[in-house]
Amino acid sequence: MNHLILAAYAMLSLAGVDAWPAFLGGGADPISSENLPLQWTPTEHVAWQQEIRGHGQSSPVVWDNLVFVTSVEGPEKNTFYTTCFDITSGKKKWEKALTNSFPVTNSYYVSRAAPTPIADQDRIVALFESGDCVAYDHDGNELWVRTLGKDEGPLTAEFGLGASPCQTADDVIVLLEHDGPSCLLALDKKTGSTSWKADRDPRRSWSSPAIVEVAGVPQIVVSSAGTIDGYAPATGKLLWTFDDVGGNTGTSPRDCGNGRFLVGASPGRNGENAGSAAGSNGLMQVTRDGDQWEVQRKWVAEKATPSWASPILHNGLAYWVNRAGVVYCFDAETGESLYTKRIEQSCWATPVAAGDRIYFFGTGGTVTVLSAGREFKVLAENETWTDESLPKEQPLAEEKSEERRRGVAMFSRPTLYGVAVASDAFLIRVGNALICVR
Repeated sequence: MNHLILAAYAMLSLAGVDAWPAFLGGGADPISSENLPLQWTPTEHVAWQQEIRGHGQSSPVVWDNLVFVTSVEGPEKNTFYTTCFDITSGKKKWEKALTNSFPVTNSYYVSRAAPTPIADQDRIVALFESGDCVAYDHDGNELWVRTLGKDEGPLTAEFGLGASPCQTADDVIVLLEHDGPSCLLALDKKTGSTSWKADRDPRRSWSSPAIVEVAGVPQIVVSSAGTIDGYAPATGKLLWTFDDVGGNTGTSPRDCGNGRFLVGASPGRNGENAGSAAGSNGLMQVTRDGDQWEVQRKWVAEKATPSWASPILHNGLAYWVNRAGVVYCFDAETGESLYTKRIEQSCWATPVAAGDRIYFFGTGGTVTVLSAGREFKVLAENETWTDESLPKEQPLAEEKSEERRRGVAMFSRPTLYGVAVASDAFLIRVGNALICVR
């Protein structure tokens, strides 16, 4: 395949730009630990903290000197917000509102501004769980709006949608999976029009699509509720599928190079996927034989049980972490289990690897830093906030069922949902606040 065809598939260029442009970095360059802090407290190395209107579960994204976040506010999730901050000073540069086309009760049990936006050199594109999708330029001028809940809906999801988009140079890739007819969409970044659509079976899943390079060509890989599928970014053609998998509903595939990627699978809150998930975590390999693609599981991450945090690979080692705070480390070449150890807090956010360190972002704000190596070694445990240092959340309406009322205690606490990385800082997302640790 010549370089012109490859260019059509290629991701956006990040040359010379400080960028964390999508969920889990979405193509960001490898991170150095030289300028990132190893230790901090709520009063030391916290460069700034800004309150965010409403509440959001999305991660921040970064382009150059700007950081963008999304949120939702109102008793029926009436209004969606996209907010831009200066990454150096923390000053709010702009905030834009979008009316929710499909209001629903604002609940602890339904996703709240869960999809992470994407950014590139010209724009920020924010997707919300209603299917409302909007693009702004870096100055906050609206470029286009799509009401995907109307065009591709209705979107029927008891707990809301959570999949974050990924991107190619020309398109935003949106996964709409719910109880009705589902699909994978490519939206033209310049206009918001649909470039292509790939139909998918109904399913309950919150995993996000990812770009994985296979045989020198990027593919869109979707790991979701019983299948792993590869699509051509230019056309949406299904290239291959793998169905010996289960419990893959909350984590995203992670590109490991050379057609390899990691898959996470969870037994589920009540163990409903325990059997199928047990053999589903591990390393996948896609190879090309002429016009055909072959898919195989290279090894299984024995006993790994992630929840929301996706697995990562760094310096030849693969890491999983679950909601009990148990870290699993494997040799990425052989699948040999190197250690299984518990850290201070559970993690919903995916860990970040930087140089000789792995940062694990605990739900309660404790960030545990491990040595990136074959032995378990804690380098630091950092508290990012106190109950007094965060802005107070507005309580939501009382849940109707006893089961949900019991769960509110967990879901209503301040939670570290996600993180973005700049050259010298972590941008840490809490429901109603953004914290810069530099």
